[in-house]
Amino acid sequence: MDLTLAERVARFCAEHIEPARGAYLEEALSNRRQGQAFRALELIERLKPRAREAGLWNLFLPRLPSAPERLSNEEYAPLCEIMGRVHWASEVFNCSAPDTGNMEVLERYGGAQQKARWLEPLLAGEIRSAYLMTEPQVASSDARNIECSMRREGDTYVVNGRKWWATGAHDPRCRLYIVMGKTDPNAAPYEQQTMLLVPADAPGVRVLRDLTVFGYDDAPNGHAEVVLEDVRVGLDAVVLGEGRGFEIAQGRLGPGRVHHCMRSIGAAELALELMCKRLKGRVAFGKPLSEQSVWHERIAEARCRIDQARQLVLQCARAMDEHGNKVARKQIAMIKVVVPNMALQVIDWAIQAHGGAGLSQDFELAQMFAAQRILRLADGPDEVHRTTIAKLELASHS
Repeated sequence: MDLTLAERVARFCAEHIEPARGAYLEEALSNRRQGQAFRALELIERLKPRAREAGLWNLFLPRLPSAPERLSNEEYAPLCEIMGRVHWASEVFNCSAPDTGNMEVLERYGGAQQKARWLEPLLAGEIRSAYLMTEPQVASSDARNIECSMRREGDTYVVNGRKWWATGAHDPRCRLYIVMGKTDPNAAPYEQQTMLLVPADAPGVRVLRDLTVFGYDDAPNGHAEVVLEDVRVGLDAVVLGEGRGFEIAQGRLGPGRVHHCMRSIGAAELALELMCKRLKGRVAFGKPLSEQSVWHERIAEARCRIDQARQLVLQCARAMDEHGNKVARKQIAMIKVVVPNMALQVIDWAIQAHGGAGLSQDFELAQMFAAQRILRLADGPDEVHRTTIAKLELASHS
């Protein structure tokens, strides 16, 4: 019997990833004890060749020979949901952020030499990368505020700045930083920014510290604060062209938001599943919690919200495929507001159903909540997306 791609991904996860949840935590904890929290996990590295042999590799990139299935956004979205049930599953398929977004930048905007040097090893899973945009000193949700300086001197750019929330910068396999900065502060507001490809081992690059999320270090991926002091790169490090950083950023973030949102729906589905199992197995005040009406209301509401969110994301992905990211701006903004908030609520109800256990390390719920809370800020805060939605809606009624 021929299986659909979604069925193949689901079967792979059921056979290789779901049973390895405990082994993942044990290896991650062992690495921490040895002072190597950000070391690549052998478990994941063993699973990658299996995923590649199964044809489940680089599924996120459409129209590319290195992505064998050449899926559209709408076709790839359900696979993200399946992967989203286990937070590390996407890496097994070489489909994890920030590499996916960085590979999309290189595939869509990079030159031939840039692709040969950076894209090919990323597609092969030989190296990893980080994306350096957000800065601690400014409100980075407005790209015009970015202060990282990229000063041209002859045939080089000299980069100076401080970035943070650089996911994966700790990883010893991280070889590339895609850095957003200002090359011309006097240009038009959205033509001041440029993206440069900076080798992670370039002189002047320093990973300052790791950042925690509600106390979680998110190892082995993690998030870092990075300082760039008089870092020099050649003119061939420019992506697309000087002053086109904002344009690239907009193109990069659209598909990534679909990926994030569908993985969030997978996490919400898992939380609902855990909640129902817990409620059926616990007794309070003489009857199972699952027979108490307050939980009926929450279960029903969770199911409605998850299914509504899924349809909204699929509608968005379809609009991106048919009309492009720019035309689908409103739908992209809508999913970014709706889905993380939905997932947070469902996970919060699941935590409540588990009582004190839901706050502990015995269940994944607390860490799931922390991971989802990131997404109300990552790739733009709710407030920015709500403003976009409102402005586009008003414009449609003028």
